[in-house]
Amino acid sequence: MAYHHPWIFISGILGNILSFMVYLAPLPTFVRVYKKKSTEGFESLPYVVALVSAVLWIYYATLKPNAFLLMTINSIGCVVETIYIIVFIVYAPKKARILTLRLLLVFNMGALVLVLITHFFLKGRSRIHVIGWSCVVTSAAVFAAPLSIMRSVIHTKSVEFMPFTLSFFLTCSAILWLVYGLLLKDFYISLPNIVGVVLGTIQMLLYVVYKKFNNNFAKDHERKQPSPTVNGKNMNHIKASNIDSSSPQVSVSGDIEVGRDENLYGPQLEHSDDEA
Repeated sequence: MAYHHPWIFISGILGNILSFMVYLAPLPTFVRVYKKKSTEGFESLPYVVALVSAVLWIYYATLKPNAFLLMTINSIGCVVETIYIIVFIVYAPKKARILTLRLLLVFNMGALVLVLITHFFLKGRSRIHVIGWSCVVTSAAVFAAPLSIMRSVIHTKSVEFMPFTLSFFLTCSAILWLVYGLLLKDFYISLPNIVGVVLGTIQMLLYVVYKKFNNNFAKDHERKQPSPTVNGKNMNHIKASNIDSSSPQVSVSGDIEVGRDENLYGPQLEHSDDEA
């Protein structure tokens, strides 16, 4: 494993680390699936596509020199995605389970046929071109998976299901692999990561825009809420210093809470000296 440029090795190592963090991002989701024994409507297609993409990248790495770091992260990806898919199949309803198994069969058979054809019928650059473009297509499909989430963010104006940290690490990972591909002068590594950088940047911008929108909406909503009143008086104007500790406490909703003496059925009321 010889690298003619130190930044090739550095970007590859950092790319491995960040890509590993991206692979682990869905882990809390599958922990919840395991605890609840239900997939809760999640889809398996993104994980199946990610598995096939990782398999094709491993084969591509065997055809290229100095691609060891590309092989390591995609080998890890194969293991992680396989675990996710197994958990999904175990806890998915019957219909979703059958669909997942069919997707696995179709995609993996397609990848196997592609590998066999290129291995036995193509040589040299032709083989690299076919597998390289296959990797570009599957990687673009993996990066395109968040498009549905972005559409949901725009529609609902909520960033609840698009965490900023995931978008950030996805973008950083794509940048590092883009640098790795450019330094290696490998078009097939660079191209899908350009897509990843663009989509990741858009996700972060959407997060900032709609997070600010949500905060402003919450402030406006709070400002428009009517102040609590008791007997027509605005409670916001009553100072805490004017409230005696022995007087009944008034809640925000206007309900009167029982005073200190818990044996009484009602609050103790003070009487002035003028009252008989």
